[in-house]
Amino acid sequence: MEDCIFCKIVNGQIPSEKIFENEDLVAIRDIHPVAPTHILVLTKSHISTLNDIKNLSDKVVASLLKSAPQIARMEGIENDGYRVIINCNKNAGQEIFHLHMHILGGRKLGSMG
Repeated sequence: MEDCIFCKIVNGQIPSEKIFENEDLVAIRDIHPVAPTHILVLTKSHISTLNDIKNLSDKVVASLLKSAPQIARMEGIENDGYRVIINCNKNAGQEIFHLHMHILGGRKLGSMG
């Protein structure tokens, strides 16, 4: 999509600190981190929300999930623990409507319940 900030990051139109990339995904550091490690994993294909995942190949979906432990290992948070979050729609906190996953770690994270 022309006006999607994440599409522009994926396409290299907006500079970002890429820490991981494969044929399906780009992972960048969040510019407003809520934890010492806060990585965003963006799909290269524009999909608005998790509800639209049916429009992605199983390969891309698997790549998204499999990237979390790989990135956690790269960031040195694999053993201490990390949180993986996908927000879906406004009331869940999704601010940019391009499917992405948050990887948070680097400190003890509070309970979600």
